[in-house]
Amino acid sequence: MSIQQKELKIGLFGFGVVGEGLYKVLNQTSSINASIKKVCIKHPEKKRNAPQGLFTTYPEILISDSSINVIVELIDDADAAFDITRRALQAGKAVVSANKKMIAEHLPELIELQKKHNVPSLYEAACCASIPVLRNLEEYYDNDLLQGVCGIVNGSTNYILSKIFEEDKTYTEALKDAQEKGFAESNPDLDVKGIDAVNKLSIILSHAYGVQTPPKNLIHFGIQNILATDAVYAQEKGYEIKLVAKAQKINKDEVAACVLPQFVKKDSLLHSVRNEYNGVIIESGLADAQFFYGKGAGSFPTASAVLSDISALRYDYKYEYKKLHRGKVPTLASDLYLNIYLSVENAFDIPQDKFARIDEWSINEERTYVTGVIAFKELQNTIWWKKEGVSLILLPEPFLSELPEKEPTIKQLQLV
Repeated sequence: MSIQQKELKIGLFGFGVVGEGLYKVLNQTSSINASIKKVCIKHPEKKRNAPQGLFTTYPEILISDSSINVIVELIDDADAAFDITRRALQAGKAVVSANKKMIAEHLPELIELQKKHNVPSLYEAACCASIPVLRNLEEYYDNDLLQGVCGIVNGSTNYILSKIFEEDKTYTEALKDAQEKGFAESNPDLDVKGIDAVNKLSIILSHAYGVQTPPKNLIHFGIQNILATDAVYAQEKGYEIKLVAKAQKINKDEVAACVLPQFVKKDSLLHSVRNEYNGVIIESGLADAQFFYGKGAGSFPTASAVLSDISALRYDYKYEYKKLHRGKVPTLASDLYLNIYLSVENAFDIPQDKFARIDEWSINEERTYVTGVIAFKELQNTIWWKKEGVSLILLPEPFLSELPEKEPTIKQLQLV
């Protein structure tokens, strides 16, 4: 017996590369039983590859049309995206969005709106484009067995780092290359400063552990301070540098989370993730490590995730947010330590008093660096490590549940 599909009439906000790609795919795929009825745009004078009668500049036309039962939001303005999503849910329409900033900053409100008006909001495309991370975390992994989630979730920074290692480019040269190829914006701050990645981590935390926290509460930094000498150190050790978003269970009640550059060993699943690709490792107590890999940027990978959410709506799929309602939700951990590498331009700039322990110290004409253990709270409560000229990178096994002795004997919590 076949399951009855719901017919979907879509109101689309935004007709950029992703929106236009979605329009073409829906026109070519009759089996999805979905079609775009109206598209709201900002610049009507722009020539578009669709009938002129499809477009409007008035959002209310889409929101008030009772025949439209799905709003797909693909604009880059987070505030406007939230207003559209809020009004659509209040009007009883399902929503599909790719706006990770909007979702990360307003997720508790979105969950309440979904509950109140009994309509779903899906946003798989907001995290890793073509990689189905959220739905797997929602449906497959039990909170008590989920040990950790970590990954490369920003294609732009990964492309830049790949060029630094593979072609010996400087950070500036690699960034310019990424911009020329369309992998980085003319203003790349959201990507290279780790803001895009921490927005995604904030969303992942909700679906992985039921931990709801705004991105600003999570330790994060990007790759903008990485020096050529840091890449030399990595190559000497057989590492690569990746911008890694990670959430790690450190005990039954606490989860540690951050977005920081990290040295990755050759035997790590993330080591081979190159260019604009994303890779996510999910580790559970029974299934061990499972690896998700795919393109994390670009019009078609993002459109494929949007299309997947639209397809799921045909069968009334919705996130149930099970882990928000299952007894005691874990809290974000702060009482732990990190294994780090720190490099500076001048040896006198090494803040020895900030370290709980220093393991290695090197001074020469090209670089000054130390490796050692630092309290997680030190990074939470200070900004000295974000200043220009200071490069902080996590070592391959970064999380420590307690301060180790000189010869470490405690188990190091690790995912990569």
